Amino acid sequence: MIIQQLHDHRVVLVNQDSFYRGLTEEESEHVEEYNFDHPDAFDTDQLLECMGKLKSGQSVNIPIYDFKNHRRCSESFRKVNVSDVIILEGILVFHDQRVRDLMDMKIFVDTDADIRLARRIRRDTVERGRDVLSVLEQYADVIIPRGGDNHVAIDLIAQHIRTKLGQHDLCKLYPNVCVVQTTFQIRGMHTLIRDREITTPDFVFYSDRLIRLVVEHGLGNLPFTEKQVVTPTGSVYSGVDFCKKLCGVSIVRSGESMENALRACCKGIKIGKILIHRVGDDGQQLIYNKLPSDIAERHVLLMDPVLGTGNSANQAIQLLRSTGVPEDHIMFLNLISAPEGIHCVCKRFPGVKIVTSEIDAGLNEEYRVVPGLGEYGDRYFGTD
Repeated sequence: MIIQQLHDHRVVLVNQDSFYRGLTEEESEHVEEYNFDHPDAFDTDQLLECMGKLKSGQSVNIPIYDFKNHRRCSESFRKVNVSDVIILEGILVFHDQRVRDLMDMKIFVDTDADIRLARRIRRDTVERGRDVLSVLEQYADVIIPRGGDNHVAIDLIAQHIRTKLGQHDLCKLYPNVCVVQTTFQIRGMHTLIRDREITTPDFVFYSDRLIRLVVEHGLGNLPFTEKQVVTPTGSVYSGVDFCKKLCGVSIVRSGESMENALRACCKGIKIGKILIHRVGDDGQQLIYNKLPSDIAERHVLLMDPVLGTGNSANQAIQLLRSTGVPEDHIMFLNLISAPEGIHCVCKRFPGVKIVTSEIDAGLNEEYRVVPGLGEYGDRYFGTD
């Protein structure tokens, strides 16, 4: 529109996108991880050279960038002749002081977020050969109107940062690991069940409370659909509908202690069982299972109170995968986890989500979790 208004002058438009650097072979192999919105993605020196020539009254050859192959077209370019007005546009044209010093006027064009997103999806999928998911992954998580004057948004961001800072390092390393946010109540219950002097009834009572929290937290991470209902006042309430295709699978026998909490939260839920039994000392394991016939169509909540080495968990997950359950449809629920077990499961099955109430220090020379809570099954069922 500016060019149309200045129809009696020679006006040229230069796009910063023309000056993207060509990717190396290694960068091209991992292009989904490359940040095209970082200043280093551009050849700013060449941009400065071209703009300097245009300002001094010389014609220039502007490179042409192939966004599908992430390379410059070596044999083709766009010739830009001498002009009265030069419009330079791009997402980072204000970043470099040297570029800013060339400008007589700096303009930021503000457009509604939904329009920006729609334009970007259309451009990147049609012109640049990307899929919608990769576009959305590069898009902002939060858009804040009014900037620093929006105190509510600033408070929410600060709280999010505090939550991230309080996360265990393993949660930052593995996004699929979730630890129930601790409170003095949760810390107190952990103190009780870890005490070797506690009675069996009390151990069961406080373990059940913690298990219920883990189950609720796990259910909160399942997919949902929007749903509207009519309230007794005749009003419409816009809410969500629970994920219907669920089942639980307990690793016998400790995992059976978590079944009641799951049944209390999910009425009539199907529950399968997996038994992993060591045969001798040669590492061989005997696996028995009884699983719902349609388990491949369900989201599976795999249950075992303690994640130690991760070997049993991996055996159980591998069995579920062999029955057709997608990796990202498996959620492993437990009370305490050892870092070694988290590494073991997440490296082999990165799509599986782990939900726990506490991550302990590690394993001792006997491969027991420390500080841990002992032989959980014996303590819970009173067979110690």
